Amino acid sequence: MQVAKNTIVTLTYQLSNLSGELLEQSDTETEAISYLHGGYDGIFPTVEEALEGKNVGDAVVVVMEPEYAFGEYDAELLRTEPRHMFPESTTVGMQFEGAPEGSDEYLLYTVTDMTDDTVVVDGNHPLAGQTLKFDCKVIDVRPATADEVAHGHAHGDHGHVH
Repeated sequence: MQVAKNTIVTLTYQLSNLSGELLEQSDTETEAISYLHGGYDGIFPTVEEALEGKNVGDAVVVVMEPEYAFGEYDAELLRTEPRHMFPESTTVGMQFEGAPEGSDEYLLYTVTDMTDDTVVVDGNHPLAGQTLKFDCKVIDVRPATADEVAHGHAHGDHGHVH
């Protein structure tokens, strides 16, 4: 079966930056990822486009500029907040949900620095601003169920579990 709209595609993959640093991977079938193919936002659109028409065993390498991966780095999403606004247990690396000033859209902010008086949080994705290489291999393709299409994502092994 070929990768096409409304198929569930299962991949093993490696994500790296252009320096070759491995950022994330799923080397084995037990670590594989599955997504609903056909514009459901389950995977990067450029990767989905490259996988169209592929078969089990096919490999694809896609280099994604920031705008097609996690976006450009936005310095306005870096904020310094008063320490008293955060729990006492706050540490660098913790994440908090919040909305940028004047926005109703919530972002995930990561604590990047702290002093006794301030906490610096960054609303950018950690990989924002980076050109990334997505190297994957198709290990399974099957028709999506009606429930998967209705929900807009893969269910079961390697997919979403309700």
